[in-house]
Amino acid sequence: MSAVPRWALLSAGGAPLFLIGGWTLAQAAQSDGFDPVRQTISALAATGADHRWIMTIGLAGLGLCHLTTALGLVSAAPAGRGLLALGGLATVVLVAFPQNPGGGSTTHAVAAGVAFGALAVWPALAVPRRTTPSLDREHRHPPAPVRRVALTAAALLLGLVGWFGVEFFTDGTWIGLTERLAAAAEAGVPLAAVLVSRRRPKPSGTG
Repeated sequence: MSAVPRWALLSAGGAPLFLIGGWTLAQAAQSDGFDPVRQTISALAATGADHRWIMTIGLAGLGLCHLTTALGLVSAAPAGRGLLALGGLATVVLVAFPQNPGGGSTTHAVAAGVAFGALAVWPALAVPRRTTPSLDREHRHPPAPVRRVALTAAALLLGLVGWFGVEFFTDGTWIGLTERLAAAAEAGVPLAAVLVSRRRPKPSGTG
């Protein structure tokens, strides 16, 4: 039996649904020819955007899903879970401080930066160095491939976030596209982590 509860699977699966479903519905509701390649996700929830409540709910749901998943992903190391929770909390904060029509909100921008950074780095710190002691030697340390996969995932996420950062600060033409690639990848990694964790049996003697 897995140590990770079933509800963590629901929250992890809900994250990409809230994010991608939110921006899909919100884009369709815009009346001014919204360009998802050039314009950001936050623009869909900005003050004055058409039906901004759609993306607001999407982002709030995303943040709450990350917070819930961090609570349930008990097989991950505390540092990784903490960063996942921080990413979720920062997402909720940026929802509370939406973009303004005439320019960005500083609080929103800082919260978005924290969210993107924390959600990119957390997989690298999520694999515990030592699990609960067990008579079975294979349970004392996580398999090396798991650690390599986690580090690779973090590197890919950081690469996508970095690409978005370059587009954002240089006012590139792919700001929206790169943000969506980074955000979607970050929303999907916790689901993969929960799926992998639930396939591993709960160590004996842990209750």
